[in-house]
Amino acid sequence: MIKYCFLILVSLVVSGKLYAQEELTFEQAIMLGLENNYDIKIALQDKELTEIDKKIGLGALLPSVDATYGRTSSTEDVEQQFVNENQPRNIDNAKSTGENFNLNAIYGFRYDAVVAMKRLGKLSEIGELQAKVVIENTVAAISDAYYRLVLELERYEVLNETLELSQDRLDIAQAQYELGGASKTEFLAAQVDYNADLSQVVSQEQVIQNARINLNELMAMESNTEFLINDTIIVNDGLQLDALMSQAFDQNKMLLINQRQENVAYLQLKEIQAQRLPVLTLDGSYRQTVSNSDAGFLIQNKRKGYNFGATLGINIFSGFTLNRRIQRAKVEQEAQAYVMDQYEVQLRSDLHRAYNVYDNSKRRLEIERENYKVVEENTDIAFDRFKSGLTSYLEFRDAQVNRLEAESRLINAIFSIKVAEVELLRLAGGIYYNSNDDEVIN
Repeated sequence: MIKYCFLILVSLVVSGKLYAQEELTFEQAIMLGLENNYDIKIALQDKELTEIDKKIGLGALLPSVDATYGRTSSTEDVEQQFVNENQPRNIDNAKSTGENFNLNAIYGFRYDAVVAMKRLGKLSEIGELQAKVVIENTVAAISDAYYRLVLELERYEVLNETLELSQDRLDIAQAQYELGGASKTEFLAAQVDYNADLSQVVSQEQVIQNARINLNELMAMESNTEFLINDTIIVNDGLQLDALMSQAFDQNKMLLINQRQENVAYLQLKEIQAQRLPVLTLDGSYRQTVSNSDAGFLIQNKRKGYNFGATLGINIFSGFTLNRRIQRAKVEQEAQAYVMDQYEVQLRSDLHRAYNVYDNSKRRLEIERENYKVVEENTDIAFDRFKSGLTSYLEFRDAQVNRLEAESRLINAIFSIKVAEVELLRLAGGIYYNSNDDEVIN
């Protein structure tokens, strides 16, 4: 009885603690993860870098303009001897100044720069898709961690129900022993089974805390942050493999990344091949100069005007380097095509594996539901017979253990379906985004 009162006291303390906690729903967990998770933040920064690289590459298609301005000044003693004069001319402290302003513009059209711009555009798309992959993986991880916590909480409730039955059995065994209706062996056996069930409850509390820490880590929260989880696992039993397969080959982000990388390899080859084409360079400049001098024939000299020009150049020989680069680019293109084919095979296999788990778990769930009804009824009958003294404590304990195992298998079957469902949606590209045109973060 003392143990029973102790359990009531613990339950009241725990209930008061949970009541003070803020409830965390599945949707809130996902939102916190998307907002705080550092993997997502890093992925968004990497995406920003690819966009910046694309803008840097745009500079190759634009002209370069340079402006220079210079001014000189000098003071000198000058002695000048002219042909038509007998005596030299001396000028002390003769001053001279000069100003020079140049504006130059150069534009070189290279077809390989145009191809490079397209390649950088594909790399920017890859950066966006990679960010989406990280977000989808994070959403899947948070989903698994959240429902894992729900599973462990439900398992905790099951263990507590078993502990309550063990407490009732212990009270009955103690009363029967004190009244002389049962042996001390039966009382001690009830005590041992109660302690074993209590130990499982304590161990389950540790499992729950670790599950909370895992979820908090994914949400980038403090490890000791506690939320009240008041949720159940609801499964979607209507997923079809054919529909998922079709959706995956249209929206799976890793498949799209491999497609873009194959395009990048093709554009890389074209970019190198384009270096064999002629290069047209256009240049123009505006120049303005002013010179002033106290000595000499010219006191002042001014110049200003425009200059234009064009140059057409082509590479004739580069030590076969260009040929080897082209050969290497062709090999990379072929290798990327193999990578693409390999991922398609892997994607089909992953979908089939996940769907097999999903389908098998659904069948197990129906069996476990029916089995639990039978076990629950059998446990109630065994307990009533035990109270009436019509059955031994071993038979009752057997029925009690069977109920615990049946409940655990039922919960595990539900969780297994949910994990497989999350994995199928992730592989099909539908766990977070509705279409490929959605923004990275909504």
